[in-house]
Amino acid sequence: MPAPNQSERDFWNAAPGRLWADRQALLDRLQSNVLARLMDAARPAPGEAVLDIGCGAGATTLAAARAVGPRGRVLGLDISEPLAARARETLAGTPNAGIALLDIQSERPEAPPFDLCLSRFGVMFFDDPVTAFANIRAALRPGGRLACATWAEAARNPWFALPRAAATDRLGTPPQGDPDAPGPLAFRDPARVRRILGAAGWTGVSVTPEDTTLPLADLDEAIALAAGIGPIPGMMRAMDGTDTDRAAILDTLRAALGPYAGPDGLRIPATINIVTATA
Repeated sequence: MPAPNQSERDFWNAAPGRLWADRQALLDRLQSNVLARLMDAARPAPGEAVLDIGCGAGATTLAAARAVGPRGRVLGLDISEPLAARARETLAGTPNAGIALLDIQSERPEAPPFDLCLSRFGVMFFDDPVTAFANIRAALRPGGRLACATWAEAARNPWFALPRAAATDRLGTPPQGDPDAPGPLAFRDPARVRRILGAAGWTGVSVTPEDTTLPLADLDEAIALAAGIGPIPGMMRAMDGTDTDRAAILDTLRAALGPYAGPDGLRIPATINIVTATA
């Protein structure tokens, strides 16, 4: 029987994980407004102990470390060695923050109880989300807080919908998978999120869709990201796409994203879910 989250471990420790680490600067820019909104919802206070789930390359961990100050501490967790290595580089010179290669679904961090758990797009990849969120709750003190940002449905997120449409136009419709399987859109449905957190023992669960934007400098940055991250590479693998297909898909995507470009750069509309709860 495969280990918990084995497919996600394999994925994030292979080429995709390395690509995300290499694209850290662009991804941090793309998700900067989401991070700001997450921090508003999480409210990390000076002196608090914070757990960052799916910390990636470390932007959320660093933001939390700055918020809690020298009397606080932050531990970022990820299952991807390439991303954890990049996060350690991000946090160099930040003595109140650390990174652990750990899957909260099957392991628990060796630390005193945390006051707060936060996550920017890091909690949608568990194959047993109830167990994972029960373990997160167990790592917090009674009354500890949870604050997460997850993606809403693709129809409200051109960053997902437009690349998928461009790839479908070229390659055809891909095989239908389980829409609730681990993946970036697995927590798109607020009702499902509330059921999972309730089953894991959380109280006061709130899931609030919020509109924001994903900022990039220009269309070139968007195409550079979309070529290796998101629906296009997945569909290219599933449908045996060629380099010629990829070029055509990216040309179509460039045209589709064009209306979001302006004098201040590219601003792609997005909708996220802000999830909060109490342990």
